[in-house]
Amino acid sequence: MGGAVAALVLGLSGPAFAVADGVPAQPGQYQFSVKLTMTDIPLPDGTHYNSACSAALISDQWIITAGHCFHDVNRNPVSGPVPYATTATLGVVDLADPGAEVVDVVSVRQSPTNDIAVAELARPVTDLPTLALSQARPKKGEILRIAGWGADNSVDPVPGTHMTTGQVQVSTVRTGTVGVHGYAPQPDTSACPYDSGAPYFLERANQAPLLVSVESTGPDCPHNQEETTSRVDNIIAWIDQATG
Repeated sequence: MGGAVAALVLGLSGPAFAVADGVPAQPGQYQFSVKLTMTDIPLPDGTHYNSACSAALISDQWIITAGHCFHDVNRNPVSGPVPYATTATLGVVDLADPGAEVVDVVSVRQSPTNDIAVAELARPVTDLPTLALSQARPKKGEILRIAGWGADNSVDPVPGTHMTTGQVQVSTVRTGTVGVHGYAPQPDTSACPYDSGAPYFLERANQAPLLVSVESTGPDCPHNQEETTSRVDNIIAWIDQATG
């Protein structure tokens, strides 16, 4: 949802939350969630801007996010060394937490079939849980949870400083994407700018959650329309190959 498009606005006071009409995540929740911060992204006119995306830790040294978060000056997705300085913040629900782990992102691999990328961290992160990948085709009506670091609306959006979460329901399943719409706490709970790459995961009683898809794009937030997310179940072989 515009995670690599809108500029990062600095100098604002007060907390900035994410996921429109969601709820703030509580300390210790969803520790696989990742906030990405990009700086000095080049524009065709020679100027630069800053931006942000959301992501999830899927192994001790790899994260998964939206492919469009990493692109060249003409906004074409790129693989290889990261095209601009990118850091990953992990292990906290609020950027003010002194326990945050901040790790450089060093390389990226683009999915050949949908808006997904996996990115390598400069060092392993071994003290946080990883998010397992679902191998099952998503089902219409399934309830998923999103945890993101984006804005909370599309009017002058800024990246969040506190992770926010909410639930959505699967409305359509296509070859490479999953359509979802808001479910709880509000019917218009929805991803916002800078939530690009945020994980949508299936919560299971007494079992670890499973990653079903990642945020790609959708209408201005908040909204009660369909949001487009990118499936992971049909690219697991590629993910395994790309991450070694």
